[in-house]
Amino acid sequence: MKINSSLMHAASHCVLIIGALFMLMPFIWMLCTAFKPPQEIFEASLWPFPKNFYGFQHFNEVIKSAPIGKYMLNGVIVCAGILFVQLLVAIPAAYALAKINFTGREFLFICILGALSVPIQATSLPLYIAMSASNLLNTYFAQMLPFFLSMFAIFLLRQNFKSFPDEIIHAARLDGMNELEIVWRVVTPSAIPAITAFAIFSLVAHWNDLYWPLIVISSTELAPPPLGMLLFASAESGANYGALMAGATLITTPMVLAFLIARRRFIQGITMTSFR
Repeated sequence: MKINSSLMHAASHCVLIIGALFMLMPFIWMLCTAFKPPQEIFEASLWPFPKNFYGFQHFNEVIKSAPIGKYMLNGVIVCAGILFVQLLVAIPAAYALAKINFTGREFLFICILGALSVPIQATSLPLYIAMSASNLLNTYFAQMLPFFLSMFAIFLLRQNFKSFPDEIIHAARLDGMNELEIVWRVVTPSAIPAITAFAIFSLVAHWNDLYWPLIVISSTELAPPPLGMLLFASAESGANYGALMAGATLITTPMVLAFLIARRRFIQGITMTSFR
């Protein structure tokens, strides 16, 4: 029995390692291509690692040819603005759905669950028309507006707040605290892991978003990283896949570092959220 258990344990780890390598392969290929000489990139080979190290020349080409720093700054502004408003709205809304009894609460929660199934593509045309009529196109605000209300944030935080002890909330009310004070000073600090988990989801999604910026942004001065790299590919790099992979590596690195820094909180937020 002990041998069978060890074999099963080893087999499960082998499957997980193979799955991890499969998921990481595009990133490994991207990073290796960024360090390959141009003539080696087009060789018909499944071996991703460079035979001749090309150094950081592709990275130098990207930095000289494209305002990569500006693209990344635009991404930071857009992602931070979206996340700030999302949390500002979602935390009180989630608290109300979890801890305040009012007529229609369950129906409202069902509507939120239904809204989770509506993709941005379904509402992009009316949103574009409204922004065009309001002269909001080609602005930071146009990139952020459709994402200010996050149903996923409300759902995730509501499930977390449901497990918060009611006795602590009643004690805070007896001490004279109003509901907003309870939300921000008592309940929210206990939900830091869940907030961190959502923040990672939000930052990664909007940092990598190409669809909506491609619709509302026409100026390279306001382009976020994915749109900036698309404009760079069209205007500057052509078939220089080494430079493209170097640029992709540069814009991917901040999200990887953010996840590695916050991974413990992220895992806590996912595993400790009670789905009931």
